Amino acid sequence: MMRKAYDVITSLKLTIACLAAAAVLVFAGTLAQVNYGIHIVQERYFQSLFVWWPPAGSGFKFPVFPGGHLIGAVLLINLIAAHVRRFRWGWKKLGIHLTHAGLIVMLAGGLLTDLLAVESHMRLAQGETKNYSEDQRGMELVVIDTTSDAELDQVTAIPEALLRKQREIAHSSLPFRIVVRNFFQNSRLHMVNEGNARLRPIATQGLGAQVAVQSVPRATSMDERDVVSAVIEIIPHEAGTNSLGTWLVSDALGAPQTFPYAGRTWRIELRSARYYKPYSVTLQKFTHERYPGTEIPKNFASRITLIDPERSVNRDVLIYMNHPLRYRGETFYQAGFQKDDSASILQVVRNPGFVTPYVACVIVALGLLVQFGSHLITFSRRRRGALA
Repeated sequence: MMRKAYDVITSLKLTIACLAAAAVLVFAGTLAQVNYGIHIVQERYFQSLFVWWPPAGSGFKFPVFPGGHLIGAVLLINLIAAHVRRFRWGWKKLGIHLTHAGLIVMLAGGLLTDLLAVESHMRLAQGETKNYSEDQRGMELVVIDTTSDAELDQVTAIPEALLRKQREIAHSSLPFRIVVRNFFQNSRLHMVNEGNARLRPIATQGLGAQVAVQSVPRATSMDERDVVSAVIEIIPHEAGTNSLGTWLVSDALGAPQTFPYAGRTWRIELRSARYYKPYSVTLQKFTHERYPGTEIPKNFASRITLIDPERSVNRDVLIYMNHPLRYRGETFYQAGFQKDDSASILQVVRNPGFVTPYVACVIVALGLLVQFGSHLITFSRRRRGALA
C-alpha cells in the first residue's frame, strides 16, 4: 500500500495532472472575475484548498475542484519526491540538481508568500504621524476602555473572522460578553422613518435603533469595497444583570458609539483592521508633479520622518515611484494620493518570502549554465579528439 502511494506521489502523471488542473483553474478564475471581481476570485479559487459550489454564504456547499493551495502543495511534494527517487547524485548531474532545486525554491516561496504576506495602507495628511497601517479589505471590532488610564486607552480588537462565525466572544480585558446576533458581509444602511413602514430597526441601542440594514451581494469592482455590518449583544458577566441591549456596528456608521458600564465609559466601533508598528512615520511633505498641460501624474513622492526609539533611529526618507522604503521586514511604496493632494497613501507590504524569487532565479540560471556548459565542454573535447 505504501509502495503504491509512493509511486503515485513520484509519478510523472501526477505532475501533468497538477499542471493541467492549474491551467483549468486559471482559466476558470479568469472567467469568474467578470461576475465576482479579482479579490473574491483570488480568495475562492487561488487562496483555498478547494473551489466550493455554490459560493460561500449559501446554505450548502461542496468542493468541485482543487484550489490553488492544494494544487501548489501537491506539485511541490511531487517535484521533491520525484527528484529524490529518480535522479542520481553526482557532479555530472549538478546542473539538473540545481535547476530542480531552483524550481522547488520558487514553488515554496510562492506558497510562503501567499500564506504569510500582509498588505495594508497608511494614509497620511501633511504633518500627520502614525504608528499603524490599515487593512483595506479586513475589518475588526474594537472595544475601547477610555477611562481606566488617563494617558492610554485600553483597546480590545476582535477580528472579522470571529464576527463572521456569529459566536459568543469573551476576553479577560472585558467585564462583559459579546454575542454576535447577525453578520453582513456586505450591507446597505437605511434610516428608519415614518415614510416607509417596512423598515425596521435592527438594534435596540445606539445608532442602530434608528437604522435598518439590508444585505446586498459582495462588491466586485476594483474601486469598491464591502460595507461590513454586524449586530452584537453586550451581556455582563455578573449573574442577574440585564443585557446592555443589541448594538449595530458598521463600517458605514462613520462614528464610534459609547455606553457606560461598571463605572467606566466604553466605546465600540467597527473599523479597518490595524497593524501596529514599534516605530512611527510622519509625513513632512508630499509633492505631485504632472505632465505639462495635462492632469496625468508624472511623479509623486512623500518625504517622511521615520522615528524608532528602540533602535535610536530618527531620519528623513524620500519615498517615490520605484524607490520604496524597506525597514524592519516591511516595504513602504508610494501607492497613491488624495485627489486634492491633501494626503499621501503608502502601501505597506510585509512579505517574509520576498527574496525567494530572486534566489530561485539565480539557482535556475546557475543550473542551466552548469548543465549546458558541461555539455559544451564535453562536445568540444570530442570534437578536438575527432579532428586529431
